[in-house]
Amino acid sequence: MERRLFSLQELSRARCFDLLATLAVGRVGVSVRALPAILPVAYVVAGERVVFRSAPGAKLDAAVHRSVVAFETDRYDPAGAWGWSVLVQGVASEISSATGLAEARSLLPDDWPFLTEEVVRLISIEATFVSGRAFGAVPKL
Repeated sequence: MERRLFSLQELSRARCFDLLATLAVGRVGVSVRALPAILPVAYVVAGERVVFRSAPGAKLDAAVHRSVVAFETDRYDPAGAWGWSVLVQGVASEISSATGLAEARSLLPDDWPFLTEEVVRLISIEATFVSGRAFGAVPKL
């Protein structure tokens, strides 16, 4: 098996958001009882914010308390020819204004389950710090 060596390249903030917008599932890192927890979320990109849904629990608790969280997603070629990952760090908050909820809901796919107001709340992460890395020839999206 031939080994390929790739160097990592840093991605611009704009390229990070372009790549984030191509996927629908990522991971949010929150603190639960002072310990790190990483939880999967379905998400959308709204400008320079990451928006995801949450039911009561750790993710919603972090948002209600306006905690600093981390969000990460990545994609790679199974053959190893290319890959990328993007990390967003910022303050999470629950979207509660009627305007904010309407805007966020307009971005969400219709097939997301549990999009009833009784079950789901919408959380926004303000993208304070954004970093990304890639290797190989990441396809243009």
